[in-house]
Amino acid sequence: MSELLNIWKVKENEFPQTGTTEEKLKFILNYAILAPSSHNTQPWLFKVDSKTIYLYADRSRGLFVADPKGRELIISCGTALYNLRIALHHFGYKGEITTFPDPTNANLLACIKLGYSIPESTDNKLLFNAIPKRHTNRKDYQWWDVPESLLKWLQSDAEQKGAWLHIIKKSTVRHQIAELVVQAEHQLMADHSYRQELADWIHPANYKTHDGIPGYAQGINEYFDFATPLFALVLRTFDLGDSLAERSGKLVERSPAIVVLGTRNDTDANWLAAGQALEKILLRGQAVGLCSSFLNQPIQVPQLRSELSKVLSQSGFPQIILRLGFCEEVKPTPRRAVDKVLINN
Repeated sequence: MSELLNIWKVKENEFPQTGTTEEKLKFILNYAILAPSSHNTQPWLFKVDSKTIYLYADRSRGLFVADPKGRELIISCGTALYNLRIALHHFGYKGEITTFPDPTNANLLACIKLGYSIPESTDNKLLFNAIPKRHTNRKDYQWWDVPESLLKWLQSDAEQKGAWLHIIKKSTVRHQIAELVVQAEHQLMADHSYRQELADWIHPANYKTHDGIPGYAQGINEYFDFATPLFALVLRTFDLGDSLAERSGKLVERSPAIVVLGTRNDTDANWLAAGQALEKILLRGQAVGLCSSFLNQPIQVPQLRSELSKVLSQSGFPQIILRLGFCEEVKPTPRRAVDKVLINN
């Protein structure tokens, strides 16, 4: 557990200010790896040379049942890319980022260079400081209203990154979304392959691969972490759709705010943009003490994703369903160290 916490406690004063460009770029990766990802799969790889970071999608870490097209995988990589962008600005560099630089290599998502020197803005510092504090929080939230002004701010953040954020205001629409979440949970959990895949990513906190969802993030007391494999076995073996659907539906109904992040189109470029928008929203929320977690089940079922679009009366494609609220802090989930996600030259 100490190794886990050390990864999250990046010491910014160790940035190699007088080092080489390559040394600086490698240090900045410490912030990229703290990004969120579906099932904490961390589906990214990086290559660093004397001038550039290359961000690759690691398809071997894809969710082939829940995410067959790699949509969530690329969104996850987009969150890591946004952390890179914010870290570059923090250490005084504009950052030169080119997305999808090689049409013949779909896995190469971006090239990142330091760029010229710039002063850091107050807003960037706010977002940077939130990076190591941002954790997905699956607990129940306090029933405190999320200020309308904050939701509008998050909406503006999404639009600046090429996405849209639909704020659910009407109780009838919230109830319809809850129903879609319940339907999706039933359909997904009835699929043995889906359950197998989900169970494969539920790991004890000290698991050697430093990825996946630890038991404590699923509500298992940390003192009973040894029971996490048993929980995964039960999940793999039995259809728990009824209980999980009931829980998920209540989370939609009872959370202070529900928002849907989406894009105009549904391409790799849109997914990468959605990931950057998502991370900006999550960091902005964290900076003011706002907790968040995901309820993406309807988006993983094509028919229900279409139904969600109709419910929202919003043109485009929903990519993420977020619940927002205020809650006590939770422990971070594991992360692989930088040297584990580097491609050797």
